[in-house]
Amino acid sequence: MSITVLVVDDEKSLRDFVRRNLEARGYKAICAANGLEALAIFEHEHIDLAILDIMMPHMDGLEATRRMRESSTVPIIILTAMGEETDKVRAFDLGADDYLTKPFGVGELMGRIKAVMRRAQWAEPSPNRERISRGEINVDLARHEVSVRGRSVGLTPIEFDLLVHLMRHAGKVLSHHDILRSVWGPEYGNEVEYLRVYMGRLRQRIEPDPLKPCYILTERGVGYRFGE
Repeated sequence: MSITVLVVDDEKSLRDFVRRNLEARGYKAICAANGLEALAIFEHEHIDLAILDIMMPHMDGLEATRRMRESSTVPIIILTAMGEETDKVRAFDLGADDYLTKPFGVGELMGRIKAVMRRAQWAEPSPNRERISRGEINVDLARHEVSVRGRSVGLTPIEFDLLVHLMRHAGKVLSHHDILRSVWGPEYGNEVEYLRVYMGRLRQRIEPDPLKPCYILTERGVGYRFGE
């Protein structure tokens, strides 16, 4: 079954560029010129992935992302202009999964789409019901279940994979580059803003006091370490 992608940008030339390349590779593309149009489509069509520009009239991509996240976990890629670092971080805070910086090529576009769709799926369960425990955190890999201090905690696939990677290497300092390539995939390595947001999310879910973490520790200028 083909994947349906919602492409939202006020520049018709960019919409057409993305649509043509998606359709040439077997995707179905539905286009909108702003966030309001996108939400109307989103409510009535089955969408597997949304690609949203930030700067649009009537409703920008950040507000559209926020509203989509109120009812859906569909993967979202944000399109940003060069240098919009604060917009990237805010997009992640609102629930975006990735971003593309304009201008971008076909290879980068398709690579990010494949990576986002891959991360949105749960990994194949371990056949031996492997479990990992560190302190008050327990993970059942086969069931994709996490409990913290006896309480079940719901995580997205990428949050789950990130926590498992940290726990498997407890006590070891992991560089930003290593974490990104191991968890996000080989297409990544320099997107440090991803880690700031996702580590913050995990701290909110597993730490007794997220402002004074005892599990997910920052090694400034290097990366992160999971406390033993």
